[in-house]
Amino acid sequence: MSFFSAFADLVDGLGDVLEPVAGTASTAAAIVLFTAFVRLLVLPLSRAAARGQKARTRLQPQVVALRKKYKKNPERLQKATLELYAAEKVSPFSGILPSLCQLPAFFLMYHLFASAEIGGAPNTLLGHSLFAAPLGDRWKDALADGGMFGAHSQVYLALFAVVVAVAVYNYRRTKRQLAASAALTAGDTEAMPGMGAMNKIAPLMSFMTLFTVGFVPLAAALYVVTSTLWTAVERTVLYREEPAGVAVAA
Repeated sequence: MSFFSAFADLVDGLGDVLEPVAGTASTAAAIVLFTAFVRLLVLPLSRAAARGQKARTRLQPQVVALRKKYKKNPERLQKATLELYAAEKVSPFSGILPSLCQLPAFFLMYHLFASAEIGGAPNTLLGHSLFAAPLGDRWKDALADGGMFGAHSQVYLALFAVVVAVAVYNYRRTKRQLAASAALTAGDTEAMPGMGAMNKIAPLMSFMTLFTVGFVPLAAALYVVTSTLWTAVERTVLYREEPAGVAVAA
C-alpha cells in the first residue's frame, strides 16, 4: 500500500467515524479535524516562535543601536546582529518554522483531492462533498455549474466570507502592531531600506488567502481556511502580551 493510499484510507475512515454527527459532510469534517491535529502538532513550534519574537522585540533597541553604529558597513551589521541574537539564544528564523512544517500536510491534502487515482485505484474520496460542492472541484467548476450564486458556489462564498473576516481582523491587528513597532524604531528610518514598502504590504497579506481558496480543490481550500482561522486565534493568544513587531516577523 502506498503512502497516499494509507492517507486516503485514514481520511475515509475518519469520515466514517464522523458520519453519525456530520452526515454527508463527514469527509469535510474529517479534513477540518485533520487540520486541527496538524496545528496541534505544530503548536510547540508556534509557541517557540512567539517566545522568539518577544525576545527580538525586547532586543530591538539594541538592534537599532547597532544599525546606527554600522550603517555604513552592512556586513559588520549583519555579523553583530547575529552575534546579539546568539548571545541571547534567539533564532531569527523561528518565526517561519510553523508555516514550513505545515506545507507537507497542505500538499498532501491537495494531491489527495487532485488525483483521479490513488495507488492505481479510482479515488473514491472525489465522490464526497461539502453540502452541494464536491471536495475535488475548484471554484471555476462551481461557477460553471450554477454561476456565482449557485448551490456549489455558495459553499465557496461562505469560505470567502470567513477568509475576509479573518483578513480584516489581521489587517487591523497588524496595523496596530506596525504603528507600535515604528514607535520603537523611531529615528532609525534609514536602517532598513524597503521597510516602508513592506509595512504597507504586510497588513494586506492575509487577503492573499482568497486566491488560494479560489484555485485549489475544495478539500485543500477547507484545510487552508481552517488553518487560517486557527492561526488568527493562536496569534491572538500567544502574542497577547506582545505590543509590537509581531506581524512583520510573522
